[in-house]
Amino acid sequence: MQINHLTRAYRYDGIDLPIPPHLADDPQGLRAYHATLYPAILNAEAVDAGVTNNVHVTEYRRAVGTKG
Repeated sequence: MQINHLTRAYRYDGIDLPIPPHLADDPQGLRAYHATLYPAILNAEAVDAGVTNNVHVTEYRRAVGTKG
């Protein structure tokens, strides 16, 4: 049996976002932090994009729809 240690990555619009160490274990705090960089993240859906090269990727995907 082999244990692989995964790192986390958060992406928005193809850009890897920074993860401050003090927010690494707080998904809601991290989302609020990322929303200061890209305000559309507040309305985006957080989607588990799977594991690639020992990196667990979570993507923020913009909500698509109509206004009104």
